[in-house]
Amino acid sequence: MEDQYQYNILYSCSDEPKYTGSQLVAEHALSYILSGEIQLYTNRGKETFKEGTIGLIRRNQLAKVIKIPRADGTPFHSINIFLDQESLHSYSLKNQLPTERHYLGEPFLVLPDDPFIQGFFSSLLPYFNQPVQLTAALAALKTTEIIELLIRNPDLKSFLFDFSEPFKIDIENFMNRNYMFHISINEFARLTGRSLATFKRDFTKKFSLPPEKWIRQKRLQQAHFLIAEQKQSPSTVYLEVGFENFSHFSRTFKEFYGYNPSQAQQNT
Repeated sequence: MEDQYQYNILYSCSDEPKYTGSQLVAEHALSYILSGEIQLYTNRGKETFKEGTIGLIRRNQLAKVIKIPRADGTPFHSINIFLDQESLHSYSLKNQLPTERHYLGEPFLVLPDDPFIQGFFSSLLPYFNQPVQLTAALAALKTTEIIELLIRNPDLKSFLFDFSEPFKIDIENFMNRNYMFHISINEFARLTGRSLATFKRDFTKKFSLPPEKWIRQKRLQQAHFLIAEQKQSPSTVYLEVGFENFSHFSRTFKEFYGYNPSQAQQNT
């Protein structure tokens, strides 16, 4: 079975390790790993989540994901539901919930084992065997159901019902922590709380280079360090630093340094 995405619900399946690339998680995402594991790369490093993990990711987060099947060959399976701002706004208004304070907690949460949430995910499985049965109305009902289940934990109310948009933050700190994510300059601007024009102006003032050039240079410098000093393979490094295509990485690396990535260790 291949990945299936219906409305705001995603059933993910992979029979071999699958790199999903750099991703901006635009809406809150609740995930349940049915089999296999996930390697999650964020600006805090790498974390591995095993089978049975229920994870909640806050919106506007940057991540790279590798989905890994079981060692016995059982494919990777997970179910994910995205809690969009419109649905949460609607729920908040209907239930007269007060506006929550700005959420300052962790953006990636592992929830404790919960038979009700596990049961919720199990109730979604039949819809992926018969996709036509999942209507828009049913998807909306399932979204309301999981919101109700999550807010049994009062600490999750500010996580879910903080509707504030990204505010203006320190551009140097943010970019040094997130340059390796392959997203557009528009998205970098929004995540730092700026218009595109303001972002480009502030960026050039801080780094003395336009964003595209600085990001490319920073990725290449980090790749060189990992290959030459950490003795890592170019075939794995290019993904880690933010390139999506190995041949493009190799060509760009040679243009910048004058030699191929595989020769970096010999030139130090």
